[in-house]
Amino acid sequence: MADKYFSLVLHSHIPYVLAHGSWPHGMDWLYEAAAETYMPLLDVFERLAGEGISARTNVSFTPVLMDQLKDPGFVQGFDEYLKMKLEIAGRDREYFERTGNTALRPLTDFWEAWYRKLLEDFHGRCHGDIIDAFRSLQDRGHIEVLTSGATHGYFPLLSRDESVRQQVRQGQHTYRKYFGRDARGFWIPECAYRPGYAWKNPLVEGEPYSRLGVDEILGQEGIGYFFVDAHLLKGGEAKGVYIDRFPGLKLLWEKFRGSYKPAEELSRDPYSAYLAHPSHVPFFARDDVSGSQVWSRYMGYPGDGWYLEFHKKHFPGGMRYWRITSSDADLGLKQPYDPARTRDRMEGHAGHFVSVLEDTLKGKSSGAVAALYDTELFGHWWFEGPEWLYHVIKKLQAGPIKPMTAGGTLEALPPATLISLPEGSWGQGGFHWIWLNEDTSWIWKKIYRIEEAAAALTSRLARLDRRVLKQFFREKFLLESSDWPFLISTWSARDYAELRAAEHYERALTLAGWLEEGRVLNDAEEALLGVFESEDRLFEEIVLPDGTVI
Repeated sequence: MADKYFSLVLHSHIPYVLAHGSWPHGMDWLYEAAAETYMPLLDVFERLAGEGISARTNVSFTPVLMDQLKDPGFVQGFDEYLKMKLEIAGRDREYFERTGNTALRPLTDFWEAWYRKLLEDFHGRCHGDIIDAFRSLQDRGHIEVLTSGATHGYFPLLSRDESVRQQVRQGQHTYRKYFGRDARGFWIPECAYRPGYAWKNPLVEGEPYSRLGVDEILGQEGIGYFFVDAHLLKGGEAKGVYIDRFPGLKLLWEKFRGSYKPAEELSRDPYSAYLAHPSHVPFFARDDVSGSQVWSRYMGYPGDGWYLEFHKKHFPGGMRYWRITSSDADLGLKQPYDPARTRDRMEGHAGHFVSVLEDTLKGKSSGAVAALYDTELFGHWWFEGPEWLYHVIKKLQAGPIKPMTAGGTLEALPPATLISLPEGSWGQGGFHWIWLNEDTSWIWKKIYRIEEAAAALTSRLARLDRRVLKQFFREKFLLESSDWPFLISTWSARDYAELRAAEHYERALTLAGWLEEGRVLNDAEEALLGVFESEDRLFEEIVLPDGTVI
């Protein structure tokens, strides 16, 4: 039988929200993702294992998400969240009965049973520890768990290689703490890659200076493989349509183009692993064909009229009782959701997806389809997604294509072709516009100032106050989160993101000042430090730029 594989990669990330609000922005993001995505996927993987089937799926967790899911504050808050949802289902039932809404009344029973099972599984199967439940699946060989940048920093725009390296090292350290081994695979935040060249800061005056490629840093830190978007593999013009809309982007593009020397043109389909030049670190490219079947609400499966409508909610409480009906239907025209009618739809869509995979690799003696998705798409955005995945993995058992982890795929199909990758990301336009534009440049100026402050402290790390130093790097990590510019550019939670970026900058700047002065803190400063530590308490241990762990 030919070696043909389906390597599904689910990337899990929520920015740091502990002690930073609840609704509409903050802790509820974490609770919703845990309830609607992480727990249902655990259930799917465990059910498959119980049937003697290994999902052989790749799941990445950002270290900032790992740390939050392990935090006692999350455990208590998630328990309260699930119990609150049960109460809401009960109140909605009483309301529908009182108002004679016989169409929506049965759905309160559905949601009550659904949240009750989540509560039982969280305290039973998971013992209150979602990360440990995924660790168990990996230890038993059913999934492969990847790590990522510490706080999902956007690597190509960070001004210093030390910042990228520290994001990677903290990612490995946190992974090792929670999974008991080194991570083999690495999810580059936003699939954002930059090769090595004489880089010029797009916002700060100065001369170009030599930078390492992202792959080179990953290779030096022992990473076994990573992922990029398909257009980078093809060596195409990744700049997209936004290059002329912001001078900083144009500057970056011109500097890159002057240095990039693509390798000899080769047949570059995304159905093999390749080796990145010059590091020789293996990488996979995202498959567009299978991706569009799941990503698109309008062309893909999530837009089916029988599936749960995400946007229409019943208030107060926020429960969803309606189906999509039609992707372009006004919310007032949505029809009641019928869970029973979704079963055939999921089965049919799973069958179609498997046929797409088979057609994609048809005629090839071997190959692997790497399908990359945000984990939260499955369950949170597309409620039926986890169950659809269950049917996909089951159907693959009988066909020529088998589910396989990325590590397993590399062992079965070792890469042999060296590729010089261009610069870009999987963001809109393929370059950096979503993260660097006229609305977000102020964040990057602040990041660059804190990077310089960190560099100034590096030569005397051993002599600095450990407690203040740890908190400084926590705030630096948090400021570097790619979420803040993303949320600003997409208007998803603009005010919240602006507030968070400004807050972490001010805290980092304050801490840097204390470290520069090198004196004993007064009572007011000690109290303020305690507030910083309480509200931004991620990473009990910090990996410093010199590799020291404190």
